[in-house]
Amino acid sequence: MPGPRELTLRPEHAGSIPAVTVLAGPTAVGKGTVSQYIREHYPQVSLSVSATTREPRPGEVDGIHYSFLSHPQFDHLIEQGKMLEWAEVHGLNKYGTRRDTVEAAIRDGQHVLLEIDLQGARQVRQSMPEATFVFLAPPSWDELVRRLVGRGTESTHEQHRRLETARLELAAEPEFDAVIVNDTVGQAASRLVEVMQLPAQQ
Repeated sequence: MPGPRELTLRPEHAGSIPAVTVLAGPTAVGKGTVSQYIREHYPQVSLSVSATTREPRPGEVDGIHYSFLSHPQFDHLIEQGKMLEWAEVHGLNKYGTRRDTVEAAIRDGQHVLLEIDLQGARQVRQSMPEATFVFLAPPSWDELVRRLVGRGTESTHEQHRRLETARLELAAEPEFDAVIVNDTVGQAASRLVEVMQLPAQQ
């Protein structure tokens, strides 16, 4: 059952199966965990692989973890209008979603899931307005704080910075077609699959 803050899919999306679903939400809400669950349990979903100009880390495979591009290659895609969304992080490296890989997956009959940040979701709204936009929300503010602090990957200063950003990101809920509360990963993934109108897991 939907949580008390969850929204039903907007009427303009009802009855049509979305080719592209965008999943966004505040920092530490669990977007990556839910996306990974979808990847493991719903093979008919193509989880979009982001492009980046940063160097691969040990163990990362091109085309699986990221699509690794040079700065000139990435800039050329931007100039050609071939990025659905992109951003430069800390003035160092660019990250984004390639339009051609998304369109190729759609042609293959796959449902494409984009797991991106709020800025990226707003760009996709401009470049692909027919997509369905889903906001992943925490059960409560206190739970979001607990998850961020509990993962222990950021300094106290960075935690405060991310939480301030999260307050702004949470205010974006009304921009989305549906809201899913990430109480547990399995339940959130199940609701996302319902929005994507995929067959229920057997």
